[in-house]
Amino acid sequence: MALPGPSGGHRVVVAMSGGVDSSATAALLVAAGYDVVGITLQLYDHGAASPPVRTGGKSCCAGQDIYDARQVAEALGIPHYVLDYEARFRTEVMEPFADAYRAGETPVPCVLCNRTVKFRDLLDTARDLGAAALATGHYVRRRPGDDGPILLKGADVVRDQSYFLFATTRAQLGLLRFPLGELGKDVTRQVASRFSLPVADKADSQDICFVPTGGYARVVERLRPGALEPGEIVDLDGRVVGRHDGIAHFTVGQRRGLGVAAGYPLFVVRLDPNRRQVVVGPESALLTERFNLRDVNWLGAEELPAAGLRLDIKVRSTRPATPATVYGRHDGGAEVVLDTPQAAVAPGQAGVLYRGDRLLGGGWIARDVLS
Repeated sequence: MALPGPSGGHRVVVAMSGGVDSSATAALLVAAGYDVVGITLQLYDHGAASPPVRTGGKSCCAGQDIYDARQVAEALGIPHYVLDYEARFRTEVMEPFADAYRAGETPVPCVLCNRTVKFRDLLDTARDLGAAALATGHYVRRRPGDDGPILLKGADVVRDQSYFLFATTRAQLGLLRFPLGELGKDVTRQVASRFSLPVADKADSQDICFVPTGGYARVVERLRPGALEPGEIVDLDGRVVGRHDGIAHFTVGQRRGLGVAAGYPLFVVRLDPNRRQVVVGPESALLTERFNLRDVNWLGAEELPAAGLRLDIKVRSTRPATPATVYGRHDGGAEVVLDTPQAAVAPGQAGVLYRGDRLLGGGWIARDVLS
């Protein structure tokens, strides 16, 4: 599992969400002889960590999940702590999520959560507890490299979560460990069953944790009252073809729910927050060959060169990586020129960079250059 040194005497903190992945991670480390401490983050649910009535929702870090994590810790015989991170989660994740939608972007809150409350803040707690590592249930592999540890895609390509970890820093990699990186989900569930964990058959979380029903527009309105201002739906020539109830209801590439018709399928091509306009057009108008990344986190041994580097990039978590030339910029961003134009490259999404299976970082797709 590539954890620090011999297991005896080495303390490892496990981020326990109450799901099967982090629970199996804790079980594997206990079985390997590590001194395991489980920590669960209370991020957005104000209920006490006690058994609530199940509603069928699939969320994480809420009341039921805290209770499940505690039950797993008791089954494994390890200490378990719940940390109240609600205020920082709201500031670092939920409010930027709402601001991004208000600005006509499509955010990836899981990246913000990993970069801030889970890795930055929880790593500080792990150090305070004298831990040699912080382990999570992510499906990604960590390996030693010539210039320090590197990250690789998870061995199971279906479960790979490296896209959501592009903002992980070199310093964080020094303490982070991912015991499930070589496993598939079926094997993880077998681990949970072998240790008789109460979450062995628990369903996977499918939605954004603080939007368990998928109704993210309501979350935007609650966090930023007045954000859902109505406006026009216009075609590529600026002609008004309909009305909308707020651009936060839309994302680039969307086809369903537009409420307008033409002689051909219409898609959301771009969002204009200043004019409060949703611009629609044919599928061909979605193709993008060139765009910028802002706030690039680079994990390569040398700086991303201004002369360009041949890499692969993922512009959505559900899409395969595609070849591109990536040019470093002096402002900490990068310009990406795709070999083959891609559809629905949405501002606010992550552009994640790879060479083969190796994760080399990434940044946020910017609005300023999309062509």
